Amino acid sequence: MSLTAARADAAPGSRGTPPPRTPGRRRRALGLDRGAWFLLLPVLLPILVLSVGPLLYGISLAFTDAQAGRTSPTQFVGSLNFQDLWHDDLFWESFRIGVVWAVCVTTLQFLLALGLALLLDQDLRFRWLARTLAIVPWAMPEVVVGIMWRLVYHQDAGILNGALTDLGLITENVDWLTDLSLALPAVIVVGVWAGMPQTTVVLLAGLQNVPHELREAAQLDGAGVWRRFTTVTWPALRPVVLAITALNFIWNFNSFGLVYVLTGGGPAGETRLPSLFVYEEAFTYGQYGYAAAMGLVLVGVVAVFLTVFLRNRLKGENDE
Repeated sequence: MSLTAARADAAPGSRGTPPPRTPGRRRRALGLDRGAWFLLLPVLLPILVLSVGPLLYGISLAFTDAQAGRTSPTQFVGSLNFQDLWHDDLFWESFRIGVVWAVCVTTLQFLLALGLALLLDQDLRFRWLARTLAIVPWAMPEVVVGIMWRLVYHQDAGILNGALTDLGLITENVDWLTDLSLALPAVIVVGVWAGMPQTTVVLLAGLQNVPHELREAAQLDGAGVWRRFTTVTWPALRPVVLAITALNFIWNFNSFGLVYVLTGGGPAGETRLPSLFVYEEAFTYGQYGYAAAMGLVLVGVVAVFLTVFLRNRLKGENDE
C-alpha cells in the first residue's frame, strides 16, 4: 500500500466522506441554532403579535357569524359568509370602483412622476430645491391632505371654484365632492397628487443608475431625445418601473384614509372603495364575520396579483 493510501485510511473524513458527527458536535450545532433563534425573537415577536396573529384571527372570523354587541356565543357558519358575499351587488360595485380608482391613480401617478423625474434628472439651477419641493406631499399625513383638498374643492369658499370663475370657465360654483359624476374623478386627482412624490423619488433613483456613457454614446451616434429614452433609459429603468407600479397598485387598491376624509365613500357610494365597504360593515353595522370574509377576499385578490407579477418578473429575468 502506498503512503498516500495509508494516510487516507488513517484519516477518514480528510477527503471524500465527512467524519461522523459526534454527540458533542451535535450539541454544539443545536446550541448554535437555539442561540440564533433567541437572537431573532425580538424581530419575530412583533411580527407574530401584530401581523400573523391578527391575520389568523381575521381568517377565523370569516367563517363565523360574529357580530358587535352580541350576547350569544359566536357560531361557526362555514362558507355562508362567502356565499352571501358572492351575491352582494354592493360589494362588487365597490370592488369595481376600487379597480377603477387603483388603475387610474397608478397610471397617472407613473406618467406624471416619470416626466417629473426626467426633469429633475437634468442639470438645472436650484435642482436641489425642486427635488425638495417635489416630495412635500409625501411628508404630509393623509388626514391633512384630505382636509386641505376638501377646502380646495369647497363649493362656496374653495379656491378651485374661485379660480375657474375668474377665468370665465364656470358661471356657478360646482360641488365637486357631492356630484355623482365628478366625485370619483375629483378624488382620483387627489390620490395622484398625494402619491406621486414617492414614485418620483424611486424613478429618479433609477435614473441615477443609468450609465451616462451610454447616453453620451447614443447622442454621439445621432440619436434624438426619444431614441435615447427608448433604447438606453427605458431598458435600464424597466425593473424599477415594474416594481413601483405593482406596489402603487396594491397601495392604491387598499386605500382608506384619504378617501374616507374626502368623501366618506359618498355620494351614494360613488367613491366607496372596498376597504371603506369593509369598514362600514364592521364598525357601522357590526357585522364582524361578514366584514372579515370581505377582507379575506381582498387579501386573496392582492395575493393573486402579487403571484402573477412575481412570476412574470422572474420569467422575464430568466429570459434575459
